[in-house]
Amino acid sequence: MTDDTAHKIDGQGLAALEARLREDLKFLCWPGKDWVPPRDGVSDVVIIGGGMCGMVAWMALKTGGLHNMRVLDRSPAGREGPWLTYARMQTLRSPKELTGPAYGHGALSFQAWYRAQFGTQAWDALDKIPRPMWMDYLQWYRSVLEIPVENGVSVDLVEPEGDLLRLHLSGAQSGSVLCRKLVFATGRDGTGTPNIPGFVQGLDRRYWAHSADAIDFAALRGKRVAVVGVGASAVDNAAEALEHGAAEVRHLIRRKEMPTINKMMGIGSFGFTAGYARLPDEWRWRFMQYSFATQTPPPHGSTLRVSRHPNAYFHFGKAVESTVERHGGVQVGFADGTGYETDFVILGTGFSIDPMSRTEFGAVASEILLWKDVYTPPADERSADLASFPYLNPDFSFRAKDEGTAPWLSNVYCFNYGAAASLGKVSGDIPGISEGAAWLAREIAAKLYAEDVEQHWQGMLEYAKPELDGSEWTASELVPAQKTGKVA
Repeated sequence: MTDDTAHKIDGQGLAALEARLREDLKFLCWPGKDWVPPRDGVSDVVIIGGGMCGMVAWMALKTGGLHNMRVLDRSPAGREGPWLTYARMQTLRSPKELTGPAYGHGALSFQAWYRAQFGTQAWDALDKIPRPMWMDYLQWYRSVLEIPVENGVSVDLVEPEGDLLRLHLSGAQSGSVLCRKLVFATGRDGTGTPNIPGFVQGLDRRYWAHSADAIDFAALRGKRVAVVGVGASAVDNAAEALEHGAAEVRHLIRRKEMPTINKMMGIGSFGFTAGYARLPDEWRWRFMQYSFATQTPPPHGSTLRVSRHPNAYFHFGKAVESTVERHGGVQVGFADGTGYETDFVILGTGFSIDPMSRTEFGAVASEILLWKDVYTPPADERSADLASFPYLNPDFSFRAKDEGTAPWLSNVYCFNYGAAASLGKVSGDIPGISEGAAWLAREIAAKLYAEDVEQHWQGMLEYAKPELDGSEWTASELVPAQKTGKVA
């Protein structure tokens, strides 16, 4: 956003900002020309997920002239994504200046949205973006762009039908729809499930929850709470329990020391975003495995939100091996042979990437090519978590282990966290989401054009709108020069 733009919208309200955005988009001839030959009853693209990833993907595709699209989300309107559900941090972890899903439009950025309402002084005083406010911004983003998200619709199964995909739906809409390309813009758990360690197997659900669950924190008042892990979601949930009056909250941490450095932050750049996907497998694996091994630390503010409570504890070197119900509580057993009694356990253990857990793929889920099917790392770089990521094509599409088994997977695009190992962090996190969306849109457009190339060729042959009508020139005869007999 230029200084001139900022001056015009600063504190002038959303109406002024929206007028500026509409003018900017008009100058750029947005949306792009509709160029895809229509097929009766068939959507060119269906996007599963109406949160940040799905909306910026829609924006990128619309910019490229794809109009025959649908965006489906199983959540109610205003509840898409994690921001008002299982995300429990007070503020976002990303710097406030990041442009996120603005897709190159300053007037579509969070900064512009914030400054239009609250002014420059408030922006300068703002440290990090409050989490609920980010959701307010995303709802405005949806509204100002008129993104037609269809809420309450779940995609239960995807099946091939000729060169198309049939999506079986439930919820606010039932039955099925046909599309040519399908985009999974399904966020952090979009290619997997919450990571549930085996040590809670058999433990009654009233004694434990995953950080992605709907947790009744008020019911934890006066209770002893154990939080397994010390990542961002773990400390956010610990803070919620403390702020709701838990008697004590103890972080049970497998590591010997607290992770303190975000290694990915140190190498983030346009070069990394553009270059990562083109690196050989060994380099892509090395970068991502090292990031996993060193672990992203919890944010400074989130950690202080926990440690400021005198009844909060951080216990390192306490790898949990077992949990057993005892005397109305839980006996936790550690790898070092010691134990601890608590009333409730919260698993801050993140998400597992596991395409086989996605019911949308049906039996074909087991045929999706994974990194472990392609690359064997050195012994000191092994990672079971990373090995289960899908090994994607350069255009975000899935691949089958046997190319002849499920060729339709090449029409399904992984625009969520599951793409990180293959293509980098361009389809789930705020910093690179617009670059990822532009990449995705270009790839989908290229494939659609190639599939319809004969129709485009025929259209070229049949095009007959004249640029000239014959009045622009006058024909004349060229009179030959007289011969002089001279030799040149």
